[in-house]
Amino acid sequence: MRRFLNILQLGVKEMRSLWFDKVLLFFLIWSFSFGLYESANSQSTELRNASVAVVDEDQSPLSRRLIDALRPPEFMPATAIAFDEIDPGLDAGLYTFTVHLPADFQRDVLAGHQPTVQLNIDATRMNEAFIGSGYIQNIGIGEVSRFVLGYHGDPPLPIQLTTRMQFNPNLNGVWFFGAMELVNNITFLSIILAGAALIREREHGTIEHLLVMPLTPFQIMAAKVWANGLVVLAVAAASLMIVVKGGLAMPITGSMALFLLATALHLFSTTALGILLATITRSMPQFALLMILVVVPLNMLSGANAPPESMPPAVQSIMLAAPTTHFVSLAQAVLFRGAGLSIVWPQLLANLAIGSIFFLVALARFRRTVALS
Repeated sequence: MRRFLNILQLGVKEMRSLWFDKVLLFFLIWSFSFGLYESANSQSTELRNASVAVVDEDQSPLSRRLIDALRPPEFMPATAIAFDEIDPGLDAGLYTFTVHLPADFQRDVLAGHQPTVQLNIDATRMNEAFIGSGYIQNIGIGEVSRFVLGYHGDPPLPIQLTTRMQFNPNLNGVWFFGAMELVNNITFLSIILAGAALIREREHGTIEHLLVMPLTPFQIMAAKVWANGLVVLAVAAASLMIVVKGGLAMPITGSMALFLLATALHLFSTTALGILLATITRSMPQFALLMILVVVPLNMLSGANAPPESMPPAVQSIMLAAPTTHFVSLAQAVLFRGAGLSIVWPQLLANLAIGSIFFLVALARFRRTVALS
């Protein structure tokens, strides 16, 4: 019971230290609130309210049909401009796309010719430009085909293919990126908080004060793990409800309790990893450099940014030893597909096993560091 109380009181001390570290506290709150919301919306793969201008030198029913097809919510209402206004408008950032419909466009289409339509793009808006060019091309081809056929609709096919989206039926990229940004922030912030807590003790000289007390390295490390993990868990739960579910309007189909249980097990792994990295470095700048080498591959290869199946088999096998791989898979299954414990229990056990290994290795390193000091 005395050992448990020591771990509890040391954990409370860790929370108080974090409370007085205003910079780290602000970074924690920002990452799970405004930072998450902004990141989710900036990474959207959808086109919304793109500005487009049209130079219509044909003034025909076909050209007007093409202009009317550029409609909200993908595009803002098209602005009619003259040909000599294209470059100034793009240079000033007034338009992302300008479409030039040449004279006799409809006549050439009906004659079976292939008239050229010029599409100018402001490529400094990379994501919007890449997606929007495909939208405009598909809209133009579709409208011209319907005009030539003489009716709206696609020509009849020998088979009818019906596509249904089982999960995220609207293909809303904001929902996916918001959830994955939350998962990445949980990993990133937990490693930082746990590692910074140990380095802060070393830099302030308070680690020696703890060692002269009747405390063991296990108690010191366990306190840092549960305290920093609890802080991240509480902030992540609030972010999931307020930012992801509320601000991003993402429906959560699975169990919140199951996701928070998985988050707690993941935090056990990542906080232990943070302490392990802190035992390797001697200062915060060194810790930050080592974080880049560790956290970036963990996030990039976990499946949050690209499906693991698209990676080489060797990389897939190596990433099975990373806690992020199992946590991302579990988060997607629970949050998007409504999976239950009977489906995600292998990921839970994998995170528990990996976390235990990280904890034991970090504890051994911590004891060795304490002995050398």
